[in-house]
Amino acid sequence: MSTWPTLAADTQAGKFDIALCGISRNYNRAKSMAMSDAYGEGIFGKTILCRAKDAKRFQSLADIDRPEVRVMINPGGTNEKFAHANLQQAQIIVYNDNADIPRQIAEGKADIMITETVEAAHYVRMDKRLAAPLKDKPFTRHSCGILMEKGDQEWLNYINFVLAELKMDGTLANLEGKYLK
Repeated sequence: MSTWPTLAADTQAGKFDIALCGISRNYNRAKSMAMSDAYGEGIFGKTILCRAKDAKRFQSLADIDRPEVRVMINPGGTNEKFAHANLQQAQIIVYNDNADIPRQIAEGKADIMITETVEAAHYVRMDKRLAAPLKDKPFTRHSCGILMEKGDQEWLNYINFVLAELKMDGTLANLEGKYLK
C-alpha cells in the first residue's frame, strides 16, 4: 500500500511491481518512473463529487470557487494540484484518507471532492447521497497508465502488450462503459 505523496518513492524503492487504477500519465511521473502506454484516453478527467441535494448548485468551476465552498482533497496527487491551481477562493481541506472523503462529503463535512470521472461514478453508485453532476463534462481530460520502477524494459513491454490486447478485443471499452455509468 502506498499514498499519493509517497507513490514515486515507494515505486522506486521496489515496494510493489506495479501501481495502477487512476494514475494520471504526466511528465513528472514519466521522468522518474516507467509508465505504460495510455489507457482510457478521453474518459478520465478531473470532476467533482458533491451531495446529491447540491448537484444543481455546482455546475461550473466558478460555482465551486467561492469562499463559502469547502473542497476536500487528498494530499500529494493530481487532485491536490488541480485544486490549488484552479481554486483561489474556495476553502481547501486536505484530508489524508482519500477513500473516506466521499463519506465526509455525504455527511456534510465538506461540499466538494475533486476526483476522477471514473472514481466519481463509482462513489455515486455506492452512496445515493452523492452526485457527480459534471462527470460527463470534466474540467480536464487525460489518460492513465500503469506505473512501475524504471529499468525493466521487458516487464514494461509485457504490460504494454497486455494493454494493447485488452484494447483490441474490446475489453477496455466494455469496462469503460460499465464503470462510467
